[in-house]
Amino acid sequence: MTAVTVDHILSDLPLGFASLILRPANGSAIERFLIADAEDEMPDGAAAFVLLIGVRGRSALPALRRLLQNPPPVVAVKGSREELSEAEELLRDAGTGLLLVNPTADWDRLLSIAKDRIQPRSYQSEVLTLLEEDLFAIAQTTARLTSSHVVIEDAANKVLAYSTVSNDIDELRKASILARRGPRKYELLLKDLGAYRELHGTRLPVRVPARPQDGLRERVAITLFAGDRIMGYIWLQETGGGFGPDVDHVLKGSAARTSTELIRYRNQQSVHMREDRIARILSGPAEAAASAHSEKIPAERPAALILIGISDAEAQADDAALKHGELANLASIHAAAYKASAIVGQFKGDTAVIVPGLQSAAAEPGLKGLADSIVRDARKHLGITPFAAVGPVVPDLLSIHSITRITEALLRCVSGATQTSVATVDDFEGEILFQEAVQNFASSTFRHRTLSALLRDDPELAETLRTYFESSLDVAECAQRMKLHKNTVYYRISKASRVTGLDFGNPRDSLVALLHIQEWAGTPSQQSGRK
Repeated sequence: MTAVTVDHILSDLPLGFASLILRPANGSAIERFLIADAEDEMPDGAAAFVLLIGVRGRSALPALRRLLQNPPPVVAVKGSREELSEAEELLRDAGTGLLLVNPTADWDRLLSIAKDRIQPRSYQSEVLTLLEEDLFAIAQTTARLTSSHVVIEDAANKVLAYSTVSNDIDELRKASILARRGPRKYELLLKDLGAYRELHGTRLPVRVPARPQDGLRERVAITLFAGDRIMGYIWLQETGGGFGPDVDHVLKGSAARTSTELIRYRNQQSVHMREDRIARILSGPAEAAASAHSEKIPAERPAALILIGISDAEAQADDAALKHGELANLASIHAAAYKASAIVGQFKGDTAVIVPGLQSAAAEPGLKGLADSIVRDARKHLGITPFAAVGPVVPDLLSIHSITRITEALLRCVSGATQTSVATVDDFEGEILFQEAVQNFASSTFRHRTLSALLRDDPELAETLRTYFESSLDVAECAQRMKLHKNTVYYRISKASRVTGLDFGNPRDSLVALLHIQEWAGTPSQQSGRK
């Protein structure tokens, strides 16, 4: 079993629950956990994750000194960093890490998560159930993207998962699904054809031509590797229309995703590792560093964030949760094909893709191509109309939190656009700044009292002002849009200026009015029906 470190435990904790303020010396492995009561005799802490209970802050110092007679790799203590500054120095000299636990946090929750990590075997059946759910989802998504029937097997040809069964499958596939393994005679036939020899010698998809005389349709397969170890295979069977030109690309992405799930199960990692890591990585450098260390993600190279949204109508539909899951599965396959270390999950109701380990900061065209592929295939195979924002490339994973707000603002801009479904910051730079201004304005409590009252109490005048600003202060254009006489528009605009004291020809006053009008009208995305 893979050695457990404090980063593994930290990556499973809820945000704000605890923070690692002192890292253990030499990345010490953790083999057990201990609960130490400050009033009792301190146990031998060797190779242990110690929860120091019954004391917090500065009052923990005497117990910590006794504990360090046999120092543990890491100790968890409640309190603030200021209260534990002396303890931090004490533990640093001993090479022991310090996990600072929020005073309001529940010790039982921390103990449960630590036990999950350090003694995961009791969770094997739960992990296996989750593994099967993931593999069936991957098989179904791959089948959709390739218009084929998909079977995922382990190295012994036991069937782990398969896509929805149809009338287009051949005898081999029917027999495999019924017996949950490939029939012996077909295994021998495939070996005689050299399929397995070719599969074991490459990490690329392998074509197996049809054999009508043996009841076999054309297949494409790929081997699932963990390092040099073969963990299984993915088999695609043609179902009538032949394989498309992108089948190799999709299959490589599916293989990367499936290998990740099989490795996670083989390592018997805790079910808590299934919790979405996107929010944790985007929360700040410390959490991103812990996740990178735990997941063996290259943190020092450039990284990027892609956000994918769906329309308001689709987000409010009865099957919205299902669509979100299908979109995440589809995105994860494309992302894994682009970069095996990519992470896909949910972030504030949207699908997020974090792509670490980029070769250079000039990766934007490739990232946009990735987003295009996800949006295109989601429309084609899922029947939804997504849109995507490709955030700026940052120099390393630890700084990716700094572009979250920009990428969110970009996604709002794309949601209101009619000509594009995938965009980068260059496409909406001015609009993003305006969105930021609107957001900052919304977070303030101070308002122009007269203008606010006018917008609230006179909807007709408010709508005229909104259309006037949307028409770039062109009275003729405003009148045409509202089907009014120009003099009527002149009168209403003059009245608004007179009542509020604002000169709409003055850029400063115009900006003040525009911010209030945007707040009154709602966000621009409401006009398009997108989320």
